[in-house]
Amino acid sequence: MKRAIVLGAAGGMGRELVKELLGRGMETVAFGRSRDKLEKLADYCGNDRLLKVAIGDAMSLNDISEAAEGADVLYHSMGIPYPEWSDKLLPLAASVMRGAKAAGAKTVIIDNIYPYGKVEASPATEQHPKHPHTRKGRLRLEMERVIMDAHRAGAPALIVRLPDFYGAGVPNSILHVTLDALAKRKSAMFVGRLDVPCEYVYLPDAAKAVVEVSARDDAYGDTWHIPGAGTITGAEVVRIAQEEAGHGKPVRSIGRKTFAMLGLFNPFMREVKEMLYLTEEPFVLSGAKYLERIGPLPATPYEQGIRETVRAHMADSGY
Repeated sequence: MKRAIVLGAAGGMGRELVKELLGRGMETVAFGRSRDKLEKLADYCGNDRLLKVAIGDAMSLNDISEAAEGADVLYHSMGIPYPEWSDKLLPLAASVMRGAKAAGAKTVIIDNIYPYGKVEASPATEQHPKHPHTRKGRLRLEMERVIMDAHRAGAPALIVRLPDFYGAGVPNSILHVTLDALAKRKSAMFVGRLDVPCEYVYLPDAAKAVVEVSARDDAYGDTWHIPGAGTITGAEVVRIAQEEAGHGKPVRSIGRKTFAMLGLFNPFMREVKEMLYLTEEPFVLSGAKYLERIGPLPATPYEQGIRETVRAHMADSGY
């Protein structure tokens, strides 16, 4: 693999993928709709000579195929706000696959665990039953069908599943609201119960693992799990973040009742409520397949990853 394109490059996952690819000496195209955000990404990457910025609309076949010309792999890490999933998720997936096929690039889809529904076996392998009980879970499962139908029609693709992730510059992470507030030395909210152990993956680890999978021809046509560094309770997350930030401001746990109330006025909060089951019945991924076929998984300890994330938030806030 010599050249790659990252869709959604200015987002948290996209940014780390770009950084990882450049670190491996690969020509990388950062694709997105916002020139300002992509220019900030270029600054973040030290304006590496191997980085090219491409402004475009992922719903446009021409925009994608032109930007992806000469690319070996296309990484789809674009995020869509929850309230827009019904209208945009499947058309975007279809557009991405058409664009990649036109450019002759293989496709890597960054996905989540929503299609599985509630946990039926733990740790969950890639063969875990898919019984989505939420609207968003059913949409993600349908998206998987779109991707794999395109793969069978001659557009090589693989799907990588991640638990919720965390790291610097990740506003759509469930931990962001907590870590950002604590870094700014404010009282904070934590989504879910503080005593329930959940799994999170540190974004730089996820990017490394995704690129490793994508470099192997025999990985395509398949689904891959990238787990985090075990599980951790919310109380431990808060302890580490407070120690790094140097204060003990209070943290309040918020659950279904709060989201139900907020959802009366905020469509995003209404959508989040549907997924709160993942904070109540944690879903832990198995990395056995990756370990057997690829090698050891990157797994930054939570103590280190959370501290690094808090420090980054503090630096951005001038602390």
